[in-house]
Amino acid sequence: MGAQLAYRFITLSRRTKAVILISADIFFAVLALWAAFSLRYGEFYVPKGDMWYLFAAAPVIAVPIFLRLGLYRAIIRYIEIRALWTIIQACTLYALVFALIMYQSGIKGIPRTVTPLNWLNMMVLVASSRFFVRWWLGEIYMSLSGARRFEKSNQKNVVIYGAGSAGIQLASALAHGREFKPVAFIDDESALQRQKVNGLRIYPLSSLSYLIERHKLADVLLAIPSATRSRKSEIIRLLEPYAVHVMSMPGLSDIAQGKVKVDTLQEIDIADLLGRDSVPPDASLLSANISGKVVMVTGAGGSIGSELCRQIIQLQPKLLVLFEISEFGLYAIEKELHQLSARINSEAPEIISILGSVTNASRIERVCKTFTVQTIYHAAAYKHVPMVEKNPGEAVWNNIFGTLSTAKAAISADVETFVLISTDKAVRPTNTMGATKRFAELILQALSLDTVNKHHTRFTMVRFGNVLDSSGSVVPLFREQIAQGGPVTVTDARVIRYFMTIPEAAQLVIQAGAMGQGGDVFVLDMGEPIRIVDLAKRMIHLSGLEVKDKNHPNGEIEISFIGLRPGEKLFEELLIGDNVSETTHKRIMRAEEQVISWAELETLLATLEKAAQKEDFECVRAVLKYAVTGYVPQCEVEDLLWKHAIVTCALPIGTEGQKKPPFVLSQREVKDQAEP
Repeated sequence: MGAQLAYRFITLSRRTKAVILISADIFFAVLALWAAFSLRYGEFYVPKGDMWYLFAAAPVIAVPIFLRLGLYRAIIRYIEIRALWTIIQACTLYALVFALIMYQSGIKGIPRTVTPLNWLNMMVLVASSRFFVRWWLGEIYMSLSGARRFEKSNQKNVVIYGAGSAGIQLASALAHGREFKPVAFIDDESALQRQKVNGLRIYPLSSLSYLIERHKLADVLLAIPSATRSRKSEIIRLLEPYAVHVMSMPGLSDIAQGKVKVDTLQEIDIADLLGRDSVPPDASLLSANISGKVVMVTGAGGSIGSELCRQIIQLQPKLLVLFEISEFGLYAIEKELHQLSARINSEAPEIISILGSVTNASRIERVCKTFTVQTIYHAAAYKHVPMVEKNPGEAVWNNIFGTLSTAKAAISADVETFVLISTDKAVRPTNTMGATKRFAELILQALSLDTVNKHHTRFTMVRFGNVLDSSGSVVPLFREQIAQGGPVTVTDARVIRYFMTIPEAAQLVIQAGAMGQGGDVFVLDMGEPIRIVDLAKRMIHLSGLEVKDKNHPNGEIEISFIGLRPGEKLFEELLIGDNVSETTHKRIMRAEEQVISWAELETLLATLEKAAQKEDFECVRAVLKYAVTGYVPQCEVEDLLWKHAIVTCALPIGTEGQKKPPFVLSQREVKDQAEP
């Protein structure tokens, strides 16, 4: 009966609800005044004579004041404690105005104590009635659509970690929802423990086992959006032993920008597992190559390319050129950037979308010259190790000759700065992808040190490891496998990788690019490496599940070891040699790597091009081994077409096993030879 009545009340129109509230306040105005006289005289008061005029005037004065102060605009079932201050103000103003009129009316026999009693009675009646209705509606009936009954038994009991303002807001928002029912808070602040907030008790973390058993908990909600990543990582580690699914509130910046609401819960950000706090960027480095300039991003629809575009658009370039081979990828990033531009307060920069391949030398040169490009971020590349291993010819064309075409276009168009997005897999590579990326680095280094064909373009390379949630990353794969009930596939229990978030990587790339003087290889500080199997276990635990193995036969998710894939290695490195120096940025280092002069590299490129055209991948591999220091293929040639039509090719530039060709020099040696 109570739920039906609550449902009827909630579904009434706003006008009808306002009429009900006004009617109630009319009654309260009369009741409060009568109670004031009764309390003053200590008996059941009956108005006589002119006193009836006061009882008629009370609601006439109260309702307009309440209306003016907004008491009838509030939604009662969402009313908060701060609304009490508005009620106090309204009742105080009413009592003062009524007292002024009452004592100026000329009616005799009105005790002075009636005024404070009338004020107190009115305030108690108005405030208690509204908060009673709020409690009644919240306890008896909740509805999201206003059209269905809601049974509380369908709600999942949850604990909120963090009893600060964010946690309180989250609890309040969830109380009006239909999915979660907050039953307690957990907080590390000892002064808060054993206290109550909005009727929910605050417990220490040590009480979580008790709460899980008592309330049949399956979820813990993190409400610490302002905490650093290292702090979040520490908390997540403490929660891992418990069989609970951990979710979190979005960040404060996302809430402030209106992207999400307070009660929008999300899976734990994998970046929080790393516990790596980003370093505040250097504003001058961020804007140096971007603000007020024409900037082009190749591979603009990819993981790194798209994030570069998001950050560049906020740094106010004169023009942003998006160059992408994928039609859908180009459409998606263009659409997103236009939406992002609409939120920028100042004048949004123009966005130009160009569909094309970096291997099309004439097209990319025309783009650079037509729009007078000043800065290029070259992110276009094939990066998926096993896929590239099966298609080595395409990797050679895209990663090597695509970089060559773009670099020559930059020189021809007099581009100021060219930044190559490289990879840690370019260091002593065991796969074709890494070898082609290192060859791309050699091209830019050779062009920078070319003393014959002088130019003004500064070439810079930025090398870093894996980025979280990128295309081809293990993170989305693990999420999908966990959601399907497993198994989670890991190549080898010993595999370790460096990880960094995509936004941090893009931000550091922009800053490193501004430091380059020409031919620089910058290496990003990736922090501590992570065992992939440990990452898989943590993701399983934080999903509220247990790993199934011989020690835990009743677990839900099994981890399956499938062996290293073609071209994959156990450990990744960031430096070929030990010659590394610090820069002005604590997360960016400068590496001194061996280079090949441009005159000699042209010979290698000519041989490589002929071999790639003939799809002679033994010859391609020989050139790569010859040029790339430390390249030791981990597998045979995996190209399926080549396997069906093997071709032999004599390499005219030396023996395959030669460790270092005579024309491979250090950067210092090249500079010394160039000096008169």
